[in-house]
Amino acid sequence: MSILEVENLNVWDGETGRSIVRGSNFRLQKGQCLAIVGESGSGKSMTCKSIMRLNRDPIRQSGRISLKGEDISRLTEPEMRKKRGKNLCMIVQNGMTAFDPTCVIGVHMRETLHTHFGWNKTEVEETMKKTMESVMLQHPLDLMNKYPHQLSGGMLQRVMIALALALMPDVIIADEPTTALDAISQFEVMEQFMQLRERMGCSMLFVSHDLGVVKKIADEVIVMKDGEIVDQGSMGTVLAGGSHSYTQYLISSRLALGNNFYSIMEGEA
Repeated sequence: MSILEVENLNVWDGETGRSIVRGSNFRLQKGQCLAIVGESGSGKSMTCKSIMRLNRDPIRQSGRISLKGEDISRLTEPEMRKKRGKNLCMIVQNGMTAFDPTCVIGVHMRETLHTHFGWNKTEVEETMKKTMESVMLQHPLDLMNKYPHQLSGGMLQRVMIALALALMPDVIIADEPTTALDAISQFEVMEQFMQLRERMGCSMLFVSHDLGVVKKIADEVIVMKDGEIVDQGSMGTVLAGGSHSYTQYLISSRLALGNNFYSIMEGEA
């Protein structure tokens, strides 16, 4: 059963008329992880923002976006605000942009969970303590009293994952969640994403330019180039080269980088 359907999504700049995303169509099945891959500027992040209805002027969009059979592209902004977080939860690339820098992160958690569930401060703290500990964050109550700049990028990503665990959304959209992290933090955060899927059995849209990262978590893959979907298929099919020359280019680039890395390491040994 499709939990999220995107039909003929078009995104453009209302001032210049420049096309950003053209005629995108895809479905996310219940419990599935669908990855969107492509180089920078291919339209991956804009697709995510369009699903969440977070595009700001002068960006325009058209098409149908259906969540559990409901056309959310027709909802008013107040109605859509109720969907964000509880039904559609987005984990962004840079954790710093997800939190108000003037408030400790506990304020963000309390406001979010009170809005969707009506929980009081004690209920929020009890829930977040459990979910933060489950993603390997130590001393969670102390962390809730820290400002975003006092936490590392990897810690902020795990805080967002913990909040997603508390919200139990229908769909999690992860937009390049490991790009801004060092290699060790990337590994740790990917481990948490895989555990998140196992625990919640949730549907996930996972965006990345890194096929190595996507390989660990995705069931199906969409390949985007210049605002268009040029290839789509199972993880195995895409890794085998897919049906489009651009997919083959991505695969060969990934292999070339890997081979170059190993040759450098062997030279230093």
